[in-house]
Amino acid sequence: MKFRKLAIPYLIWMIVFIVMPLVLVFFYSVTGGMIKDFNIENFTLENYRRFLTPQYLKVLFQSLKMALITTVFCLIIGYPTAYWIFSSKSKYKSVMLLLIVIPMWMNFLLRTYAWVLILSKNGILNNFLGIFGIEPLNLIYTNKAIMIGMVYNYLPFMILPIYSVFEKIDKSMIEAAQDLGATETQAFWKIIFPMSISGVITGITMVFIPAISTFEISALLGGNKYNLIGNIIENQYRLVGDWNFGSAMSIVMILLIIVAMMITNKFDSEDEKSGGGLL
Repeated sequence: MKFRKLAIPYLIWMIVFIVMPLVLVFFYSVTGGMIKDFNIENFTLENYRRFLTPQYLKVLFQSLKMALITTVFCLIIGYPTAYWIFSSKSKYKSVMLLLIVIPMWMNFLLRTYAWVLILSKNGILNNFLGIFGIEPLNLIYTNKAIMIGMVYNYLPFMILPIYSVFEKIDKSMIEAAQDLGATETQAFWKIIFPMSISGVITGITMVFIPAISTFEISALLGGNKYNLIGNIIENQYRLVGDWNFGSAMSIVMILLIIVAMMITNKFDSEDEKSGGGLL
């Protein structure tokens, strides 16, 4: 009972910096003015109706599509990378992990802006291709550039949870399977892969959620030509000054994120009940 009092500062922090801002955002989303102009007649759902028009739904679906493609690419690259590090007998495994983590120590904007220098017309990539007489690639300020930036920034969030699950696997189970005649491929599909599903689901959640709401990557690498829903929300607050519409879009995004988390948690719970797919 005494230790419960230690949670009071944390509860106060949550109320002040999480609950109250969310309540404020919801309040703005269902009103037509600022707090100082508040009266009961200001309540309206017009901000949500405005968001549910083809113009903004198209941007929302584009954001969902980009987030989904980013998640798939991160999974395709991240899973083999995590497995390669796990199965490596090298004494430099910790160094391999460090190389994945180190970029995350740098500022997010700096990491993204570095890709502007790499992908630009006179950037590092095209200069390198020019050495071999290859025509320069027009990647900057395109959807491809945005995708590269998103995969690069969120890839560690896929690799690390999968690797952490790999490390928890009892290697004696793999050895026992091989002693019973299973090949490395059979041992992987029958033991390693089913037991790594929880890490995959965690990685998918950690990549998809920030990817769907990103705005700086599309602003820097897309040159504001390919706006995602995060860019529109940012513009409503910073440029347009329409906090009410921006809040309505934010609430919709929060609900979508909650739904995505519920779906991934459901798959994670089913995986735990089935013992990671092992029979």
